[in-house]
Amino acid sequence: MKTKYILPFLSFSLVALFAACDKELDSSEVVDVDNELTGATKFIISATPIGTTGIADYLLTASSLDSGMVTTQGNGIEQDGSYRYYLTHRNRFFSLLYGQGNPGAVTTYRLDGTGKLNKLTNFQTETVQLFAPAKDDIFIAKIPRSGNEFSSFFRIDARKYQIVGEQQVNIVKLAGNGERAHFTWATQVGEKLFIPYMSIKGVAPDAFGTAYPDSSWVAVYSYPELKLEKVIKDNRTSFIGAYFTNGLVEIENGDAYAFSYASATNSGTPTSKNPSAVIRINKGTTEFDKSYFLNIQELSGGYHMAGQSYVGMGKFVVQMYPQANSLTGTARKFAIVDVVNKTFKWVTGVPADVTRTTTINNYAPKDGRTGYIGITTASEGSYVYVFDADIAVAKKGLKVEGGTITAINALQY
Repeated sequence: MKTKYILPFLSFSLVALFAACDKELDSSEVVDVDNELTGATKFIISATPIGTTGIADYLLTASSLDSGMVTTQGNGIEQDGSYRYYLTHRNRFFSLLYGQGNPGAVTTYRLDGTGKLNKLTNFQTETVQLFAPAKDDIFIAKIPRSGNEFSSFFRIDARKYQIVGEQQVNIVKLAGNGERAHFTWATQVGEKLFIPYMSIKGVAPDAFGTAYPDSSWVAVYSYPELKLEKVIKDNRTSFIGAYFTNGLVEIENGDAYAFSYASATNSGTPTSKNPSAVIRINKGTTEFDKSYFLNIQELSGGYHMAGQSYVGMGKFVVQMYPQANSLTGTARKFAIVDVVNKTFKWVTGVPADVTRTTTINNYAPKDGRTGYIGITTASEGSYVYVFDADIAVAKKGLKVEGGTITAINALQY
Protein backbone atom coordinates (compact mmCIF):
# COMPACT_ATOMS: atom_id res chain seq x y z
CA MET A 1 0.00 0.00 0.00
CA LYS A 2 1.66 3.21 -1.07
CA THR A 3 -0.93 5.91 -0.99
CA LYS A 4 0.52 8.87 0.80
CA TYR A 5 -0.27 9.88 4.31
CA ILE A 6 1.31 7.66 7.04
CA LEU A 7 1.36 3.92 7.86
CA PRO A 8 2.28 1.21 10.47
CA PHE A 9 4.49 1.50 13.27
CA LEU A 10 7.04 1.39 15.76
CA SER A 11 7.79 1.13 19.39
CA PHE A 12 9.76 4.10 20.63
CA SER A 13 9.82 5.41 24.18
CA LEU A 14 8.19 8.73 25.01
CA VAL A 15 11.44 9.85 26.65
CA ALA A 16 13.34 9.34 23.41
CA LEU A 17 10.48 10.82 21.46
CA PHE A 18 10.43 14.09 23.39
CA ALA A 19 14.23 14.20 23.51
CA ALA A 20 14.44 13.91 19.74
CA CYS A 21 12.03 16.79 19.26
CA ASP A 22 13.69 18.96 21.91
CA LYS A 23 17.17 18.30 20.53
CA GLU A 24 16.07 19.27 17.07
CA LEU A 25 14.48 22.47 18.28
CA ASP A 26 17.42 23.41 20.52
CA SER A 27 20.03 22.81 17.85
CA SER A 28 18.24 24.54 15.00
CA GLU A 29 16.42 27.18 17.07
CA VAL A 30 13.38 26.81 14.87
CA VAL A 31 11.12 29.84 15.02
CA ASP A 32 8.42 29.61 12.37
CA VAL A 33 5.94 32.46 12.23
CA ASP A 34 3.25 33.10 9.65
CA ASN A 35 4.36 35.65 7.10
CA GLU A 36 2.21 37.89 4.94
CA LEU A 37 1.26 36.09 1.74
CA THR A 38 1.10 37.33 -1.84
CA GLY A 39 -2.04 35.31 -2.57
CA ALA A 40 -0.31 33.00 -5.05
CA THR A 41 -0.55 29.19 -4.91
CA LYS A 42 2.01 26.53 -5.75
CA PHE A 43 1.06 22.87 -6.11
CA ILE A 44 3.24 20.09 -4.74
CA ILE A 45 3.08 16.83 -6.66
CA SER A 46 4.71 13.84 -5.00
CA ALA A 47 5.80 11.23 -7.53
CA THR A 48 7.56 7.90 -7.16
CA PRO A 49 10.36 7.80 -9.76
CA ILE A 50 10.30 4.88 -12.15
CA GLY A 51 13.14 2.36 -11.93
CA THR A 52 14.79 3.63 -8.75
CA THR A 53 15.37 2.16 -5.29
CA GLY A 54 15.83 3.83 -1.92
CA ILE A 55 13.82 6.87 -3.01
CA ALA A 56 10.26 7.22 -1.80
CA ASP A 57 9.31 10.18 -4.01
CA TYR A 58 10.37 13.40 -5.60
CA LEU A 59 8.55 16.55 -4.60
CA LEU A 60 7.74 18.47 -7.76
CA THR A 61 6.13 21.91 -7.92
CA ALA A 62 3.83 23.43 -10.49
CA SER A 63 1.84 26.64 -10.85
CA SER A 64 -1.14 24.87 -12.40
CA LEU A 65 -2.75 21.43 -12.28
CA ASP A 66 -4.93 22.01 -15.33
CA SER A 67 -2.22 21.67 -17.99
CA GLY A 68 1.50 21.44 -18.62
CA MET A 69 4.15 18.89 -17.68
CA VAL A 70 6.62 18.22 -14.87
CA THR A 71 9.28 15.54 -14.76
CA THR A 72 11.26 13.64 -12.14
CA GLN A 73 14.33 13.67 -14.38
CA GLY A 74 16.85 15.99 -12.74
CA ASN A 75 14.07 17.77 -10.94
CA GLY A 76 12.39 17.94 -7.56
CA ILE A 77 13.36 17.36 -3.94
CA GLU A 78 14.26 13.76 -3.16
CA GLN A 79 12.44 12.01 -0.29
CA ASP A 80 14.41 9.09 1.11
CA GLY A 81 13.01 5.84 2.47
CA SER A 82 10.60 3.30 1.06
CA TYR A 83 7.37 5.09 1.93
CA ARG A 84 6.45 8.70 2.58
CA TYR A 85 3.09 10.18 3.50
CA TYR A 86 2.08 13.80 3.20
CA LEU A 87 -0.03 16.40 4.95
CA THR A 88 -0.49 20.16 4.63
CA HIS A 89 -1.65 22.20 7.60
CA ARG A 90 -1.28 25.86 8.60
CA ASN A 91 0.38 26.43 5.22
CA ARG A 92 3.18 23.98 5.98
CA PHE A 93 3.93 20.79 4.07
CA PHE A 94 4.81 17.75 6.16
CA SER A 95 6.61 14.75 4.66
CA LEU A 96 6.38 11.78 7.01
CA LEU A 97 8.65 8.76 6.70
CA TYR A 98 7.23 5.33 7.42
CA GLY A 99 10.03 3.92 9.55
CA GLN A 100 9.15 0.22 9.13
CA GLY A 101 9.77 -0.50 12.81
CA ASN A 102 12.07 2.48 13.38
CA PRO A 103 11.46 6.12 14.29
CA GLY A 104 9.88 8.05 11.44
CA ALA A 105 11.38 11.35 10.32
CA VAL A 106 9.02 14.27 9.77
CA THR A 107 10.41 16.79 7.31
CA THR A 108 8.70 20.18 7.12
CA TYR A 109 8.63 22.59 4.18
CA ARG A 110 7.26 26.03 3.35
CA LEU A 111 7.26 28.21 0.25
CA ASP A 112 9.43 31.31 0.21
CA GLY A 113 8.35 34.60 -1.34
CA THR A 114 9.24 33.38 -4.83
CA GLY A 115 7.30 30.11 -4.57
CA LYS A 116 10.35 27.91 -3.96
CA LEU A 117 9.87 24.96 -1.59
CA ASN A 118 12.32 25.21 1.32
CA LYS A 119 13.00 22.74 4.10
CA LEU A 120 12.45 24.17 7.57
CA THR A 121 13.25 21.33 9.91
CA ASN A 122 13.51 17.58 10.31
CA PHE A 123 12.40 15.91 13.54
CA GLN A 124 11.50 12.41 14.65
CA THR A 125 8.31 10.94 15.96
CA GLU A 126 6.72 7.55 16.23
CA THR A 127 5.80 5.99 12.94
CA VAL A 128 2.03 6.01 13.07
CA GLN A 129 -1.07 4.85 11.23
CA LEU A 130 -3.17 7.96 11.56
CA PHE A 131 -2.44 11.66 11.13
CA ALA A 132 -4.85 14.52 10.62
CA PRO A 133 -5.07 18.29 11.13
CA ALA A 134 -6.82 19.39 14.32
CA LYS A 135 -6.97 23.08 15.26
CA ASP A 136 -3.31 24.26 15.31
CA ASP A 137 -1.96 20.72 15.64
CA ILE A 138 -1.25 17.59 13.73
CA PHE A 139 -2.96 14.76 15.57
CA ILE A 140 -1.23 11.39 15.17
CA ALA A 141 -1.93 7.95 16.58
CA LYS A 142 0.00 4.73 16.87
CA ILE A 143 -2.49 1.84 16.72
CA PRO A 144 -1.22 -1.69 17.37
CA ARG A 145 -3.04 -4.34 15.39
CA SER A 146 -2.11 -7.07 17.89
CA GLY A 147 -0.29 -7.54 21.19
CA ASN A 148 -0.21 -4.19 22.99
CA GLU A 149 -3.73 -3.12 23.96
CA PHE A 150 -2.96 0.60 24.07
CA SER A 151 -3.05 3.12 21.27
CA SER A 152 -0.89 6.23 21.68
CA PHE A 153 -2.33 9.63 20.76
CA PHE A 154 -0.03 12.63 20.20
CA ARG A 155 -0.57 16.29 19.42
CA ILE A 156 2.20 17.98 17.41
CA ASP A 157 2.14 21.77 17.23
CA ALA A 158 2.14 22.52 13.50
CA ARG A 159 4.17 25.71 13.97
CA LYS A 160 6.60 24.71 16.72
CA TYR A 161 7.21 21.12 15.50
CA GLN A 162 7.07 19.60 18.94
CA ILE A 163 4.75 17.30 20.85
CA VAL A 164 2.41 19.29 23.09
CA GLY A 165 0.05 16.56 24.29
CA GLU A 166 -0.26 12.79 24.68
CA GLN A 167 -2.86 10.24 25.71
CA GLN A 168 -3.00 6.45 26.01
CA VAL A 169 -6.20 4.64 24.98
CA ASN A 170 -7.05 1.02 25.80
CA ILE A 171 -8.45 -0.09 22.45
CA VAL A 172 -9.67 -3.47 23.74
CA LYS A 173 -11.68 -1.76 26.45
CA LEU A 174 -12.96 0.79 23.94
CA ALA A 175 -14.27 -1.93 21.60
CA GLY A 176 -15.98 -3.71 24.49
CA ASN A 177 -16.77 -6.82 22.47
CA GLY A 178 -13.69 -9.03 22.90
CA GLU A 179 -11.99 -7.54 19.81
CA ARG A 180 -10.07 -4.29 19.55
CA ALA A 181 -10.86 -0.86 18.14
CA HIS A 182 -8.64 -0.02 15.17
CA PHE A 183 -8.99 3.66 14.32
CA THR A 184 -9.37 4.35 10.60
CA TRP A 185 -8.86 8.14 10.66
CA ALA A 186 -9.70 11.29 12.61
CA THR A 187 -11.71 14.40 11.75
CA GLN A 188 -12.19 17.63 13.64
CA VAL A 189 -15.94 18.21 13.82
CA GLY A 190 -16.81 21.48 15.51
CA GLU A 191 -14.56 21.72 18.56
CA LYS A 192 -14.24 17.95 19.05
CA LEU A 193 -12.22 15.16 17.45
CA PHE A 194 -14.30 12.38 15.90
CA ILE A 195 -12.32 9.15 15.41
CA PRO A 196 -14.10 6.30 13.54
CA TYR A 197 -12.86 2.79 14.16
CA MET A 198 -13.26 -0.74 12.90
CA SER A 199 -13.52 -3.71 15.23
CA ILE A 200 -10.77 -6.26 14.53
CA LYS A 201 -9.72 -9.57 16.09
CA GLY A 202 -6.10 -8.50 16.45
CA VAL A 203 -4.87 -12.10 16.39
CA ALA A 204 -2.91 -13.83 13.62
CA PRO A 205 -3.57 -15.15 11.06
CA ASP A 206 -6.67 -12.97 10.75
CA ALA A 207 -5.75 -9.80 12.64
CA PHE A 208 -8.00 -7.55 10.55
CA GLY A 209 -10.92 -9.97 10.47
CA THR A 210 -13.98 -9.33 12.61
CA ALA A 211 -17.05 -11.02 13.99
CA TYR A 212 -18.86 -7.66 13.84
CA PRO A 213 -18.98 -6.70 10.13
CA ASP A 214 -22.22 -4.71 10.15
CA SER A 215 -21.79 -2.02 12.75
CA SER A 216 -20.14 1.39 12.71
CA TRP A 217 -18.53 3.32 15.55
CA VAL A 218 -17.13 6.81 16.04
CA ALA A 219 -15.27 7.68 19.24
CA VAL A 220 -15.77 11.32 20.25
CA TYR A 221 -12.89 13.02 22.07
CA SER A 222 -12.60 16.47 23.59
CA TYR A 223 -9.82 18.54 22.07
CA PRO A 224 -7.14 19.34 23.00
CA GLU A 225 -7.67 17.29 26.19
CA LEU A 226 -8.16 14.02 24.24
CA LYS A 227 -10.67 12.72 26.76
CA LEU A 228 -13.24 10.19 25.53
CA GLU A 229 -16.75 11.64 25.75
CA LYS A 230 -18.82 8.92 24.08
CA VAL A 231 -18.99 6.39 21.24
CA ILE A 232 -21.51 6.95 18.45
CA LYS A 233 -22.94 3.68 17.11
CA ASP A 234 -25.06 2.59 14.14
CA ASN A 235 -26.10 -0.78 12.72
CA ARG A 236 -27.26 0.33 9.25
CA THR A 237 -23.73 0.27 7.82
CA SER A 238 -20.41 -1.44 8.29
CA PHE A 239 -17.51 0.49 9.81
CA ILE A 240 -16.68 4.02 8.63
CA GLY A 241 -13.75 4.47 6.26
CA ALA A 242 -11.14 1.76 6.05
CA TYR A 243 -7.60 0.98 7.14
CA PHE A 244 -5.66 4.14 6.37
CA THR A 245 -8.62 5.73 4.60
CA ASN A 246 -10.64 8.67 5.86
CA GLY A 247 -14.39 8.09 5.83
CA LEU A 248 -15.71 11.07 7.81
CA VAL A 249 -15.92 14.61 6.45
CA GLU A 250 -17.38 17.78 7.96
CA ILE A 251 -18.95 19.99 5.29
CA GLU A 252 -19.46 23.74 5.30
CA ASN A 253 -22.70 23.78 7.31
CA GLY A 254 -21.16 21.77 10.15
CA ASP A 255 -22.83 18.44 9.36
CA ALA A 256 -20.50 15.42 9.12
CA TYR A 257 -21.01 12.67 6.55
CA ALA A 258 -19.71 9.15 7.18
CA PHE A 259 -18.82 6.83 4.30
CA SER A 260 -19.00 3.07 4.82
CA TYR A 261 -17.32 0.95 2.16
CA ALA A 262 -18.85 -2.30 3.48
CA SER A 263 -15.43 -3.97 3.33
CA ALA A 264 -15.34 -6.03 6.54
CA THR A 265 -13.93 -9.55 6.26
CA ASN A 266 -13.61 -12.72 8.30
CA SER A 267 -10.75 -15.08 7.42
CA GLY A 268 -10.28 -13.14 4.20
CA THR A 269 -13.90 -13.50 3.09
CA PRO A 270 -16.09 -10.39 2.68
CA THR A 271 -18.87 -10.59 5.28
CA SER A 272 -20.64 -7.21 5.31
CA LYS A 273 -24.36 -7.63 4.65
CA ASN A 274 -25.12 -3.93 4.99
CA PRO A 275 -24.71 -1.88 1.82
CA SER A 276 -21.96 0.57 0.93
CA ALA A 277 -23.66 3.77 2.06
CA VAL A 278 -23.42 7.25 3.60
CA ILE A 279 -24.86 8.25 6.96
CA ARG A 280 -24.87 11.63 8.74
CA ILE A 281 -24.10 13.31 12.06
CA ASN A 282 -25.91 16.64 12.29
CA LYS A 283 -24.10 19.77 13.41
CA GLY A 284 -23.79 20.07 17.18
CA THR A 285 -24.90 16.49 17.84
CA THR A 286 -23.11 13.29 18.79
CA GLU A 287 -25.56 10.82 17.26
CA PHE A 288 -26.15 9.47 13.77
CA ASP A 289 -29.19 11.01 12.13
CA LYS A 290 -31.62 8.08 11.85
CA SER A 291 -33.66 9.93 9.22
CA TYR A 292 -30.71 10.11 6.79
CA PHE A 293 -29.42 7.18 4.72
CA LEU A 294 -27.85 7.30 1.26
CA ASN A 295 -27.51 3.84 -0.26
CA ILE A 296 -24.69 4.24 -2.80
CA GLN A 297 -24.62 0.53 -3.57
CA GLU A 298 -28.24 0.69 -4.70
CA LEU A 299 -27.84 3.92 -6.68
CA SER A 300 -24.77 2.57 -8.51
CA GLY A 301 -26.28 -0.77 -9.45
CA GLY A 302 -24.24 -2.83 -7.00
CA TYR A 303 -20.89 -1.02 -6.91
CA HIS A 304 -18.96 -0.47 -3.68
CA MET A 305 -17.18 2.71 -2.66
CA ALA A 306 -13.45 2.53 -2.07
CA GLY A 307 -12.46 6.10 -1.32
CA GLN A 308 -13.75 9.65 -1.63
CA SER A 309 -12.44 13.18 -2.19
CA TYR A 310 -14.41 16.20 -1.03
CA VAL A 311 -14.78 19.04 -3.54
CA GLY A 312 -17.00 21.28 -1.41
CA MET A 313 -20.69 22.20 -1.13
CA GLY A 314 -21.62 18.63 -0.17
CA LYS A 315 -20.16 17.06 -3.33
CA PHE A 316 -17.65 14.20 -3.43
CA VAL A 317 -15.68 12.39 -6.11
CA VAL A 318 -16.06 8.73 -5.14
CA GLN A 319 -14.03 5.77 -6.38
CA MET A 320 -16.10 2.67 -7.07
CA TYR A 321 -15.55 -1.04 -7.75
CA PRO A 322 -18.00 -3.67 -9.01
CA GLN A 323 -16.33 -6.35 -6.85
CA ALA A 324 -18.46 -6.97 -3.77
CA ASN A 325 -17.17 -5.62 -0.45
CA SER A 326 -13.75 -4.77 -1.87
CA LEU A 327 -11.40 -1.80 -1.66
CA THR A 328 -9.53 -3.04 -4.72
CA GLY A 329 -10.41 -4.78 -7.94
CA THR A 330 -10.83 -4.19 -11.65
CA ALA A 331 -13.04 -1.90 -13.72
CA ARG A 332 -12.50 1.02 -11.34
CA LYS A 333 -14.97 3.85 -11.97
CA PHE A 334 -15.63 7.29 -10.53
CA ALA A 335 -18.87 8.97 -9.53
CA ILE A 336 -20.06 12.32 -8.20
CA VAL A 337 -22.08 12.00 -5.01
CA ASP A 338 -24.01 14.98 -3.64
CA VAL A 339 -24.72 13.98 -0.05
CA VAL A 340 -27.02 16.93 0.63
CA ASN A 341 -29.29 16.46 -2.39
CA LYS A 342 -28.79 12.68 -2.43
CA THR A 343 -27.75 12.44 -6.07
CA PHE A 344 -25.37 10.07 -7.85
CA LYS A 345 -23.76 10.52 -11.30
CA TRP A 346 -21.19 8.38 -13.06
CA VAL A 347 -18.13 10.30 -14.27
CA THR A 348 -17.05 10.09 -17.90
CA GLY A 349 -13.59 10.84 -19.31
CA VAL A 350 -11.45 8.50 -17.18
CA PRO A 351 -9.70 5.71 -19.16
CA ALA A 352 -10.60 2.10 -18.45
CA ASP A 353 -7.01 0.93 -17.85
CA VAL A 354 -6.40 2.74 -14.53
CA THR A 355 -3.60 1.09 -12.54
CA ARG A 356 -3.27 3.56 -9.66
CA THR A 357 -4.95 6.60 -8.14
CA THR A 358 -4.24 9.01 -5.31
CA THR A 359 -6.94 7.84 -2.93
CA ILE A 360 -6.43 10.10 0.08
CA ASN A 361 -3.99 12.82 -0.98
CA ASN A 362 -5.90 14.76 -3.59
CA TYR A 363 -6.51 18.47 -3.97
CA ALA A 364 -9.70 20.52 -4.30
CA PRO A 365 -10.25 24.28 -3.94
CA LYS A 366 -13.57 23.41 -2.22
CA ASP A 367 -15.59 25.40 -4.77
CA GLY A 368 -18.22 22.67 -5.01
CA ARG A 369 -17.17 21.80 -8.52
CA THR A 370 -13.48 21.06 -9.07
CA GLY A 371 -11.35 18.17 -7.87
CA TYR A 372 -7.85 17.05 -8.84
CA ILE A 373 -6.89 13.37 -8.61
CA GLY A 374 -3.65 11.71 -9.67
CA ILE A 375 -4.41 8.85 -12.06
CA THR A 376 -1.94 6.44 -13.64
CA THR A 377 -3.01 4.31 -16.60
CA ALA A 378 -1.25 1.47 -18.35
CA SER A 379 -1.47 3.22 -21.71
CA GLU A 380 -0.73 6.87 -20.89
CA GLY A 381 1.23 7.06 -17.63
CA SER A 382 0.52 9.56 -14.84
CA TYR A 383 -1.66 12.64 -15.15
CA VAL A 384 -3.51 14.88 -12.78
CA TYR A 385 -7.14 14.50 -13.84
CA VAL A 386 -9.46 17.48 -13.45
CA PHE A 387 -12.95 16.50 -12.28
CA ASP A 388 -15.94 18.75 -12.93
CA ALA A 389 -18.61 17.75 -10.41
CA ASP A 390 -21.30 19.85 -12.09
CA ILE A 391 -21.25 17.86 -15.33
CA ALA A 392 -19.59 14.66 -13.99
CA VAL A 393 -16.73 14.79 -16.51
CA ALA A 394 -12.98 14.32 -15.99
CA LYS A 395 -10.17 15.38 -18.31
CA LYS A 396 -6.39 15.17 -18.34
CA GLY A 397 -4.50 18.06 -16.76
CA LEU A 398 -0.86 18.23 -15.68
CA LYS A 399 1.31 15.39 -16.97
CA VAL A 400 3.97 13.85 -14.70
CA GLU A 401 6.81 12.19 -16.64
CA GLY A 402 9.20 9.65 -15.15
CA GLY A 403 7.12 8.93 -12.09
CA THR A 404 3.83 7.77 -10.61
CA ILE A 405 1.73 10.38 -8.82
CA THR A 406 1.23 9.56 -5.16
CA ALA A 407 -0.04 12.84 -3.69
CA ILE A 408 -1.23 16.33 -4.65
CA ASN A 409 -1.03 19.22 -2.19
CA ALA A 410 -1.01 23.00 -2.31
CA LEU A 411 0.59 25.88 -0.38
CA GLN A 412 0.24 29.64 -0.58
CA TYR A 413 3.10 32.14 -0.71
